[in-house]
Amino acid sequence: MPLVAHNNLPSFNRLRGEGIKVLASDAAIQQDIRELHIGLLNMMPDAALAATERQFLRLIGGSNPIAQIYVHPFTLNELPRSDKSQAHIDEYYETFEQIKNQGLDGLIITGANVIGVELSNQKFWNPLIEVADWAHENVTSTLCSCLATHAVLEFRHAQKRIPQTQKKWGVFAHKITDELHPLITDINTRFDVPHSRWNDVSRAQFDAAGLKVLAVAEDNSVHLATSKDGFRSVFFQGHPEYDTISLLKEFKREVFLYVEGKREDYPPFPECYFGVKSAAILREFKYRLLQAISHQQPLPDFPENLIAPALDNTWHDTAGEVLSNWVGLIYQLTHADRKRPFMDDVNPDNPLAL
Repeated sequence: MPLVAHNNLPSFNRLRGEGIKVLASDAAIQQDIRELHIGLLNMMPDAALAATERQFLRLIGGSNPIAQIYVHPFTLNELPRSDKSQAHIDEYYETFEQIKNQGLDGLIITGANVIGVELSNQKFWNPLIEVADWAHENVTSTLCSCLATHAVLEFRHAQKRIPQTQKKWGVFAHKITDELHPLITDINTRFDVPHSRWNDVSRAQFDAAGLKVLAVAEDNSVHLATSKDGFRSVFFQGHPEYDTISLLKEFKREVFLYVEGKREDYPPFPECYFGVKSAAILREFKYRLLQAISHQQPLPDFPENLIAPALDNTWHDTAGEVLSNWVGLIYQLTHADRKRPFMDDVNPDNPLAL
């Protein structure tokens, strides 16, 4: 399923360089293939804005149904932006008004960085609810990632996320809890997912909200779930879209936040991520760094070039299969012999039965 570069978003050229099929818009028009239009509400901060685009475009571009996919990135005006990021948004992103006017088949809502514990105090809270409510009534399926999942669980299902004493950070093993659901067809019954979060919505809260839990970690924390109807809303608590080096970049950021006095302790390693040799290199770096700080000497370079080649990616294939199934189900529902999915005659307990 090719992506269609309907604008000059730089991420399209980056993905072409990786071997992902991206059609120019004029080439797409010449082909008699059905279209799918997927929105990407990108709420990530400036440092991760473009990377998040690429991560989700990469997963969508690897999906397999026969259709041309147009991805429409947009964001919320209430999120703070640097001049550089705002210029990128102004040139390549669409507005929510444009999105509403043209319509979407599917929508992805990313996570976001927040200040404080309360989501309802964030400046983007009400605009996010507006987007999510519009999508709930007008889009075949909305996929919520991490904080977006927490937000929807709170404002739609009255299940408020719970702050944790320790950050869930690293790559964690998960298992399927409902092998029959079409969203997880042909994926491994056990698979890994990266997580990076201080808050959690528990299995009991998902159950209390009447949601369908599809995958949990070994501690029974939920990664993947859907709305009661099985598809209108899809929830991730983890970050299956992450690149191999995403947690490394995050660890590096945390180290230098410590150096700058913006965090009290030296960050622990993300769990189940660094190998034995990489961990030894990073412990040596920590020793040299602390010595340099203590003696007011120049700081050593972070050994990213030594660590990155040794990292394993144990989650991308499964993430790609889940996104492929999601896009394929959207395709089936939007092109079935009915005016639109989720009509009154659809069985609410099994809307995917066409």
